[in-house]
This record gives sequence, structure tokens and C-alpha cells, in this order.
Amino acid sequence: MLRILLTGLALCVPLAAHAQDHLPNLFDVTVVETWDKLNVREAPDGNAKIIGRLASTAKGVELLERDASGKWGRVNVGEASGWVALRFLKPQATVWKPAELPLSLRCSGTEPFWSVKTVQKGLVFSEPGEPERQLSLRKVMDRGIEGEPVRGIIAGDDNGRLTAFVRPEQCSDGMSDRHYALAVAVILDGQEQPSRMLTGCCTIAP
Repeated sequence: MLRILLTGLALCVPLAAHAQDHLPNLFDVTVVETWDKLNVREAPDGNAKIIGRLASTAKGVELLERDASGKWGRVNVGEASGWVALRFLKPQATVWKPAELPLSLRCSGTEPFWSVKTVQKGLVFSEPGEPERQLSLRKVMDRGIEGEPVRGIIAGDDNGRLTAFVRPEQCSDGMSDRHYALAVAVILDGQEQPSRMLTGCCTIAP
């Protein structure tokens, strides 16, 4: 916070967050020798158990959260989630462009199982035993904050409409040890189907 003193009054003015401060975002492994790998640890501690490793050339690593010290970040490796030293990660350009969705965005949920992913021309919605629905994007909304992942989405096809709200929130799929940094609520409605609400988690990992 920037504190400004005016005529004896203390005013607190919030400093604008840089786009790269928002998570999740994508990072590349850096300053790791080509013959070496970056350790992923069970906890944000250099002595914690190693649960996985990232290649020195790994790109598009999804950073989910930072620890309180700001020196460690949570990532997924395989079906597990762990911590890496942030000095070995460098940010890519933010994937969160104004009024757009990352092409790598994928959301899913369980009980019932469902998934939705972004494609060049819109969204693809899937559920077991049903044909995929190719949905045209009608509107993507954000709050006008640079790099912030909050998104409102309206898409549809001849059978109805999908409305979704994606927000930064630590999320679990309930089936693995992976962590997610985005939660989503989806509403499906239309003349040819009963209205339904679905919830789940999202990732931007390529």
C-alpha cells in the first residue's frame, strides 16, 4: 500500500498489481543445468521430500500459488502437487488477455463427470455417453484488471446456452492429489434440455 499524507490525513492508495502477480499463470524452468532437473518437493522447504522433477527445458509450467515467503510456488507434476523454488522459474507473457480465454483453458467436474475446453472457434462441452457439443463463444467478460483470471463466459449452440463463471480459488477434483488454482460454476439451459448447474476446477496447463 502507498501511504500519502495530505493536510494531516493519512490516505491509503492501493498499488495496482502487475499482470504477472495474478495466478495461475505459466512459467518456464530457467537457470537449471541441461543435465540437471528441478526438484518438486512435498513442502516449501529445501529439506522436504522430493516428489517429482521438472526438466531443465520444461515450458508452460502452471504456477498455482506462492507460499508466504514468496520464495516457493506450488505446481503439479504427474498426478501430484508440490513446491519448487521460484528462483528457477521465469514467467511467460500472461495468458489472460482482456476479454479472451486462454486456448489452454480446460475445466472439468465429477459427480456427474463433465468437461469443457477452449478451441479456436469456441468451446467444446463433453459428458460421458453424450455427443460433444461445439459451442460458439458469444461473450467473454472480465473486470478490467490487467492479468486477472476472473472470467464470465456465455456460449451456446442450437440446443441451448452455457454460462460459466471462472474465478481464482484453490480447488480439488476429489480424485487425485493434483491442485487447481481456478474454480468454475457452469449453468446449462435451453429449450431442449432441463436447466442444470455444474461445478468443478480449471487448469491452463498446455
